Amino acid sequence: MARLFGTDGVRGEANLTLQPEMAYRLGRAATIYFGRESEEQPLILIGRDTRISGEMFEAALTAGICSAGGRAMLAGVIPTPAVAYLARRHKANAGIVISASHNPFGDNGIKFFGGDGYKLPDAVEDELEAIVHQLETDDNYERPTGKKVGHIEYRADLLNQYMEFVLSTCQERLEGMNIVLDCANGAAYDVMPRVLRRLGANVKVIHALPNGTNINNGCGSTHLESLQKVVVDEGADIGIAHDGDADRCLCVDEKGQVIDGDHILVLCGTEMMHEKRLPYNTVVTTVMANIGFHQAIKAAGGRAEITQVGDRYVLENMLKNGYKIGGEQSGHIIFTDYSTTGDGLITALQVLSSLKRRGGKASDITAMMTTYPQLLVNVRVDTKDGWENNEAIKAAIQAGDEELGDSGRILVRPSGTEPLIRVMAEGPDQDQLDVICHRIAEVVRTEQGGHIE
Repeated sequence: MARLFGTDGVRGEANLTLQPEMAYRLGRAATIYFGRESEEQPLILIGRDTRISGEMFEAALTAGICSAGGRAMLAGVIPTPAVAYLARRHKANAGIVISASHNPFGDNGIKFFGGDGYKLPDAVEDELEAIVHQLETDDNYERPTGKKVGHIEYRADLLNQYMEFVLSTCQERLEGMNIVLDCANGAAYDVMPRVLRRLGANVKVIHALPNGTNINNGCGSTHLESLQKVVVDEGADIGIAHDGDADRCLCVDEKGQVIDGDHILVLCGTEMMHEKRLPYNTVVTTVMANIGFHQAIKAAGGRAEITQVGDRYVLENMLKNGYKIGGEQSGHIIFTDYSTTGDGLITALQVLSSLKRRGGKASDITAMMTTYPQLLVNVRVDTKDGWENNEAIKAAIQAGDEELGDSGRILVRPSGTEPLIRVMAEGPDQDQLDVICHRIAEVVRTEQGGHIE
């Protein structure tokens, strides 16, 4: 049986592969699990993004929590990192986020934070999964009655509490800065414009009119084209883009060039190094980091620690070794001085603060590293099972590696949240990468079924 929890919670197509019945069981299971150690009703805080299915899953989760005697504190539409922060602040037993992050609106997901604000360890997810399976087959767990039935708290004030926390992490005023902000029609649509304006910035906001179906649709951190155009057309100093649940941040400089997670790590890591705030002069990143990132960090006198893809693995490494900054090329950046998870709003403010202190242009950030051409091709497969041991796929990868030699690299990996196998190639020649990538992708498609996106 496939594991219920993926790399970032339980995901699926809303009302099809992820149904409200599952959300109900997850809410009930979480209350049973987190209520074991206390006689008091466990408190579980819930936030969601702007997807049309979010209210359905919120209702189902809440019903499950209340059926097991828990208290559900509903924050409404709010960024994912806000749930991590608020769970700590309100001493909740757990936090739940209803979001599929950067996925299309038809998908949704349910992910958990512990009361400490950190994502749950695999072992705890396994225990929750065991309870869920028990609920599916024979729900013989206690059902409180009378005054012991759970209840719901609707808390419209929680978003403002999070906003004040985010503001407290910024040491600079942003007067005189002209910023274009792309909210991806997602969870940051209300709070982030207010944050920037409170700091004195001039802000033009785009993609901040969510209707339930337009989240991530041609906008946000996975679709920067419209942000790039507006920044250049408006003569803005910088553009900021979040994804649907606002745990990511990417930027665009005044020329329309992308400032990705690699650039942000170089910028902030270098600054922390110069200020003697970077333990062991080390920045944590993943195998997806561009070759240019490694060169830039090394040239600045630092080093990189490399993990597998996934912000949870980055954070795990940071906590184990006492590192202070880490993240992914995709814009998941973690500052452990401020947060227990990736926070797109805090990341944006750290970039803007650094830019303000430097007094230069955003293109100075882009110039801090040479970005080698990097091509990513997604293959939407019928099954991911067995791909890593498939001889034809291994042979295609080996042939590509030999062709690139020491001047580049190939990375093939499955998505943790979608039925995709990603083929990435990196090197000095874009045309060569295109040929190699699509050749490997075609073999993957032939062997695993599906189509190339």
